[in-house]
Amino acid sequence: MATITQNSRLSNVLWPTVAWLIALIFFFPIFWLVFTSFKTDQDAVNPEFLFRFTPTLENYTNMTQNYDYWKFATNSVITSTFATLFALIVGVPAAYAMAFNPSRHTKDILMWMLSTKMLPAAAVLYPMTFLTKNMLGIYDTHFLVILVLCLVNLPIVIWMLFTYFKEIPKEIIEAGKMDGVSTWGEIKDILIPLAWGGITSTALLTFIFCWNEAYWTVRLTTFNASTLSTLIEGNRAPEGLFFGRLSAVSTAAIAPIVVLGWFCQKQLVAGLTFGAVK
Repeated sequence: MATITQNSRLSNVLWPTVAWLIALIFFFPIFWLVFTSFKTDQDAVNPEFLFRFTPTLENYTNMTQNYDYWKFATNSVITSTFATLFALIVGVPAAYAMAFNPSRHTKDILMWMLSTKMLPAAAVLYPMTFLTKNMLGIYDTHFLVILVLCLVNLPIVIWMLFTYFKEIPKEIIEAGKMDGVSTWGEIKDILIPLAWGGITSTALLTFIFCWNEAYWTVRLTTFNASTLSTLIEGNRAPEGLFFGRLSAVSTAAIAPIVVLGWFCQKQLVAGLTFGAVK
């Protein structure tokens, strides 16, 4: 009995310690990014000031005053929000149809959509740039960025929602049909309330993917629709994240995502707790 008690105590101390160490290892790059953002450009690349330096807000002041940070941030919010919204508008009905009304080609369609993620983005960059700039005239517009981000993330959205919807008993949907509920009513009144947790998770992940997208946002914009990825790209340096100004820009770019993730997590946990109590 004593041996079992000792092993239990050891496990209670060991596993939390291991979890904290792993969490700190993953968090360290973000910590170092924020830490470096309070250094001057000279201190950031000088080994003598690796840990001991005079903190300064010069990088943040320079970023907001000279680089029009708020314009880039606003563009990121607009493009990420609407791309996520449009992806869900298309993805929810598509996943609903595949989950509850599958055909013999459903699996083939799902695999085809997933295969589009394997296409190198550089392979379609030139024709897309040529079409949008010279023929369609939508180059460097919010519409183009939103459309591209929506299409890029749509396969992931449909796959995730399809997985969540498959967990819902089909009998519930059939009961709604017997009561005369329309297809839109099934989605709005039955499916979404039952799968709101999965839809929220999918929306949050899609928003993060859109926010972090750099390849398309940098190459399909110049200034009018440029996002924070373009701002970061313009402040690159050979020193990488040890460059003070770049660290400040990157910190300001990830801060909204951290806040959004924390808020969504609190709301999701609160909703799940309320549902369990009710």
